[in-house]
Amino acid sequence: MARLPRECFARPTLEVARDLLGTRLVHREPDGRRVAGIIVETEAYIGEEDQGCHARAGRTPRTAVMYGPPGHAYVYFTYGMHWLFNVVTEGEGFPAAVLVRALWPVEGLEIMAARRRGRPRREWTDGPAKLCRALGIDGRYHGADLCTPDADLFLESDRTFPDESVTIGPRVGLNTVPEPWKSIPWRFRVHLTQP
Repeated sequence: MARLPRECFARPTLEVARDLLGTRLVHREPDGRRVAGIIVETEAYIGEEDQGCHARAGRTPRTAVMYGPPGHAYVYFTYGMHWLFNVVTEGEGFPAAVLVRALWPVEGLEIMAARRRGRPRREWTDGPAKLCRALGIDGRYHGADLCTPDADLFLESDRTFPDESVTIGPRVGLNTVPEPWKSIPWRFRVHLTQP
C-alpha cells in the first residue's frame, strides 16, 4: 500500500475528512512491528471562526501546528487523561485539521489487545482516545510529519467506501459550542460490519 503524500492533505478539510475513510493509520513500533487500523470515522475542524475548533482562540503554543504545513499530526491531551490524533489539512497559515474518531483494527492485534486489556476487540479503537491508546499514539507525535519516508506514524491508501455506506452528521461532544457550529454536519462515519 502507498503512503498518502502531502497533496492528499493540502485540500479542503471536508474533502480530506471524507476521503480518509478507508485509509489505514499505521504506527510503526520501535521494534519495527506495525500497529494499524482502517479509519471509519472522522470529524472536520476548520478555521478560527469554527467555534468547535481549537483555533477559535487563534495561534497558541498548543495550536501552532494547525497553522503549519498540511500532513502533520496535531495530537493533544484532554480531560487530563486522553490523547487525540488529528491530521493538519488545507494550506500553511490556515488552521484546520481532521480528527480521527474510530478505526477497525487490522494489524498488530496482539499489541492492541495488550494495550486495551480486558476489552473486546470491537471496543479497542471505537473512539478517538481509545484508538490512540491502542496504537500507542501520544504527545511525542504532536507536530510529527506524517509524509516523510521514515515517519513512524503515517497513513496508507487501503480501500474506498461507497457514499451509501457513509453517514454525515454533527460532530460529537460539542455541548457548549454555539450554533451553527454545534450542529454543523462535519462528521463522517462508515456503517459496515468490521472485516
